This record gives sequence, C-alpha cells and structure tokens, in this order.
Amino acid sequence: MKALNPVRMSGAEVLPLIEGGKGVSVTTGSCSGAWAAAGGIGTFSGVNADFYDDDGNVVPQVYQSKTRRERQDELVAFGVKGGIAQARIAHELRGGDGRLHMNILWEMGGAERVLTGILEGARGLIHGVTCGAGMPYRLAEITSRYGVYYYPIISSARAFTALWKRAYHRFSEFLGAVVYEDPWRAGGHNGLSNSEDPHQPQSPLPRVRELRAQMRALGLPETPIVMAGGVWYLRDWEDWIDNPDLGPIAFQFGTRPLLTRESPISDAWKEKLLTLRDGDIYLNRFSPTGFWSSAVENKFLRELKGRQDRQVAYTAEPVGEHQAAYGTGPRKRIVYLVPGDLARVQAWEAAGYTEALRTPDSTLVFVTPAEARKIRIDQVECMGCLSQCRFSNWAQNEAGTTGKKADPRSYCIQKTLQNISHDGDVDENLMFAGHGAYRFASDPFYSNRFVPTVRELVARILTGD
Repeated sequence: MKALNPVRMSGAEVLPLIEGGKGVSVTTGSCSGAWAAAGGIGTFSGVNADFYDDDGNVVPQVYQSKTRRERQDELVAFGVKGGIAQARIAHELRGGDGRLHMNILWEMGGAERVLTGILEGARGLIHGVTCGAGMPYRLAEITSRYGVYYYPIISSARAFTALWKRAYHRFSEFLGAVVYEDPWRAGGHNGLSNSEDPHQPQSPLPRVRELRAQMRALGLPETPIVMAGGVWYLRDWEDWIDNPDLGPIAFQFGTRPLLTRESPISDAWKEKLLTLRDGDIYLNRFSPTGFWSSAVENKFLRELKGRQDRQVAYTAEPVGEHQAAYGTGPRKRIVYLVPGDLARVQAWEAAGYTEALRTPDSTLVFVTPAEARKIRIDQVECMGCLSQCRFSNWAQNEAGTTGKKADPRSYCIQKTLQNISHDGDVDENLMFAGHGAYRFASDPFYSNRFVPTVRELVARILTGD
C-alpha cells in the first residue's frame, strides 16, 4: 500500500481523507470534529442541523406557522441555529488540527439563506463548504465573501465545466477541490443524468480522467479532485494515488464513519449496518426531489414500491381502451379504466387498498385508508424543506407551488429523515446508505460487532484496510 502524502486543502496541509457530509443530523460536530482532530477533513451537515437547550438536550424542530412559506422561514431559522451550534462543537473538538467543512444541498429549502446565516454566525470556524444536489452556481460567490473555500459536488466533467464557465471562474482562488461523486455507488441523492442507465454502473476512473483533462484545460491542473462514492479500502484505489493522469487526489468516506462511537445515529441503526448484505442497498426514484437516491431496503421502501405497483392509468372520458367506468373519492366521480385494470383494482380493494389517490401523470395509486390519511397529513404539513417538492407540490417561487398535483408516490423527506436520525424505527423510515454498506458484515475490522472511534477508523484506513 502506497503512503498517502498530505494535500493542501482549505488553507492547510491535511491527510487526503475526508468525512462525507450526511444531512439531517447524521454528521454532527461530534464526529466531524473528531475526524479533523485525526488529521483529515471533518464535514458536518448544515441541512436541518440540531441545536440544543441550556441542558444540552436536542431542541425538537416543531413548526407553529399556518402557511408553508411561514413554516419555511421557521425551517431556515432552525437550520441556521443548528449549523452554528454544530460548527462550534466541531471547532472545539478538532483542537486546531485538520480542517472543518460544512455540507449543504443546493436544492434544500432556503439554501442560500441557510448558508449565509451559518457562515455569518460561525465566522472563522468553517474552512470549506461542500455542496451538491443541483447546480450551485452561486456557491462560490457566497463562500468567497466569507473567505471560505468551496467544494462543488459533481458527477461529470460536463457539469463542472458548466459551473466554471458560468460562475466559478470569477472566484477561482477559493475553489478548494472538485468532488467527483460516483452516481451509481454513493449514498443519498445521486447525480445520474437522463442519458445514464441506473442499472449499468460505469467505472469512475475514465470519468475522473476526463474531469482532470477538463480542469487542466481550464487552468486547474493542481486543484485536487475528491473521489467520493464507493470508497471502502484504500488498497482498492492504490493506482489512483500519485497517478500523473489524475493529479492530486483525496478520498471521501461517507458510509464507514456511520459506524463509529462518535457517530450520532442510533444503536439500532448501527446494528442494522452490521447485518446488511450485497443487494440490500439500491437506487430508487421515490425521492420528492426527483433525483435518484441510494437507500437500504426496508419496510419504508417496500411500501413505496407497493404504491408504484398498485397503479393504473385513467381518463376523464371514455377514450380508446379506457371504457370501464370507476368511481373515485367520497363522491364516486367517474373515471375510465382499461377493463383489465379494473379487475386489478377490484383485487387490490379486496385486499384493503381501497383509497385511490390521483397522481400528476393521470394515474391512480391504491393505498389503505391509514396510508391515505398519513399521506394527506404529511402533504398539508409541508414546511418547504426543498426548493421544490413533487410530494407536496410546494415550490420556492412566488406562487408557492410547482403547478402540478401533489404526488402520493413519494414521501415527506424532512419527516422521515428527522425521525430516523432521532431514534426512529429503522424499518419504518428512509435509511440512506452508500452501495458498499454491505461490507460492514464481512470486513474483519468490525468482527464481534466492534465499533471503532473515529481516530481508530482513520488509522485503519491509512493501512489500506
């Protein structure tokens, strides 16, 4: 195993090992501060981060306002307060070592307001900001205003070139690195384009070579590239280290830091990680963002699959094969189905799936009455956690709507991520994970259910394992 040389990032020489930021209270100041103290770059999440009362207890994020727009203002205030709290914790724990970054999502609700508020309130504590989930054109302008480095997360050379030409070339001195996130292997939301097959992963090496070639053409030959997504053992990436085709490289670990003593996730979540098998984590497109995302198979995802499967197309008038009349809703308003679909609907109703919910695609989805009530409540209680949401039809625009019907085939992402990160049932909530999470079960480092400290994990990674 080749020795890892330090790399200069965010104004300091650090180990080229980065803790990946995971949103909604999954990477906190406690784990990111410990990672920085071990000599690398720790990353806390600035997405709806926790803050605390005078006794050190997490303050629940309860919304009081009546409108979505007002609730989004509450969400932004919570996010700013939480981000500052986590930055302070991480700063204290790092003890002057390593670097500290914050991760945000460009498509989260009030992203620019949250980012600006945290940087303003935590001046001098945060060295870099990583940002993906969209095309963050204004990231460079905002971070450079505070003397903070920016780290765009992209999945192709083409995406970075667009960002550079439109905005980043004006703030080149604060470009800390470019994070290449593998859209097939990373956890959470993924940057697959419409031209890429989610079931046919491509090797990251030629894609990163293309990125480096493009960066050299733009005058960025020594700006580091961070490889993110699918990184488990460094020995698997030995040919990337000191590779002249790739230039300076760092490695981001998002999944492995979940299973550390400093990780804030529940014991039940940690136990679940140790039992995963290959195939238990897969890409799906249920997210209200519209992006593909990578999560663990559980009851939550199976329920969403069931909604997708219990779905038929309808027309408002008899058209073509749609001749079978069917009454929907309390008033039994008539729509028309294909006769074969009507037979399927009757079978679903006999099994208890009696509620027909309309989608933006002129289909009906069949769920139980209890599911229907939960869906409607979650849609009504939307707090604008995204810039636009297909589940609730909220949009961060003047009208406050996407202009489309709310989509019951999705879910309230804020609710489920808050639940699982605060001791919620790991089977009943969304559990994001990278595709390599199944390796916890076979990696000898975790034998006998060993849970390392962050420092022990970093030391292990440096051996190649």
